[in-house]
Amino acid sequence: MVVDAPTLEDAAGDGVVTPERLLVRAPNWIGDVVLSLPALRDLKRNFPRARLAVLARPWVARLYEAIHEVDEIVESRGLRADARALRGRFDAGVLFTNSFGSALGLAWAGIPERWGYATEGRGPLLTRRARPPAAVRGRSQVYYYRAMLGGVGLRVSASPDAALRCPDAWAQSAALLTGDGPLVGVSPGAAYGSAKRWPVVRYAAAAGQIARQRGARVVILGAETERPLADAIGAALPAPALDLCGRTTLPELLGVLSRLELLVTGDSGPMHLASALGTPLIAIFGPTDWRETAPAGPARQRLVREAVECAPCMLRECPIDHRCMTRVGVERIVEEARRL
Repeated sequence: MVVDAPTLEDAAGDGVVTPERLLVRAPNWIGDVVLSLPALRDLKRNFPRARLAVLARPWVARLYEAIHEVDEIVESRGLRADARALRGRFDAGVLFTNSFGSALGLAWAGIPERWGYATEGRGPLLTRRARPPAAVRGRSQVYYYRAMLGGVGLRVSASPDAALRCPDAWAQSAALLTGDGPLVGVSPGAAYGSAKRWPVVRYAAAAGQIARQRGARVVILGAETERPLADAIGAALPAPALDLCGRTTLPELLGVLSRLELLVTGDSGPMHLASALGTPLIAIFGPTDWRETAPAGPARQRLVREAVECAPCMLRECPIDHRCMTRVGVERIVEEARRL
C-alpha cells in the first residue's frame, strides 16, 4: 500500500525525467543506516528500473551488501575523491545526510539532479529540496528520512520496512561461536559517549542471571576501543564468556547477532542491527531520545528507560549523577528477559 503523493514523473511541467542511474548518499552510522532502510526501499519503489548505487563511509559500506535493492556500493573517500569517482555516472543523487559537504560533493561530481533536505545552508546546491517537517519531531527517524522523499514529490509506503536478512555466507561467520547451546549477547558500548552506557557491573550481573536461567553462554560484543568494558564484564561474570569484542567484521557481527537468543544493549549500532535481523533484544535508553532512535525492526524487543526529569538531555557525558542509567536495576532487565 502506498500513501497518496505524486511521483516525480507525475509532477506536471517540471521537466525532470525519471533517473536511470540513481545514487544515494548514505548516513554515516550503522543505526542511521538501519533507520533509513524504509526510505531507501521507498526510493527503489518509485524508480524500480533505475540502477541504485549507494555512496557510503567505509565502516558502514558492507552493510549494503545485505540489502538486495542496492546494485552498487561506492566507498566514500572524501569530497574531492568522491567527486572524481562519481562524475558522469549518475542522473540523480538523493541525500540521506544533512551536511553541507555531502551536497557539495554531489554538485562537484556534476550530478544534474540533487534532492534532499535544505539543511545547513545547502539549499542552493539542491535541485529539489524539502524542509524537515515539524510532524516528524519526537517520532522515529524512520519517518524523518521518508518525509524528505515526500517533500521532493516521491511516494512512500504505508508500512515502513526496516528488516534485514543475514546473508548465508555471513551466517557462516557464526563459526566464531564455538560450542553448542543458546547464546545471550551483551553490547555495552556506545560511540556517542559514556552517558549512554549502563554500568558494566550491571551488564555482568544481568547477563549472568539470564544465562543461568536459560542454560546459555554469554557473548560479549563491541569494538576494539571498548575492550576495557568487555574485560570488566568478563571478569565479573560467574562463568567464562565468549569475548568477541574487537574480533568481528561487520558481516561477522551480523552473523553472530543472527544466532543470539537475546541481546542486552544500550542505544547502539548493534541494537539496530539485532532489531532489523529479528533477534530479541532489551535496549536500555538514557540520555538519547527513545522516541526518535528506538529500534524499528521486526524483532521482539523491550525498551527500558527511567523517566527522570533531565532525560533526554542528549549529552555525551553526564554532569550530575547519571540517574537515567543508574536507576535502571539489574532485576528489571532480568524480568524483561523472562517476559521475552
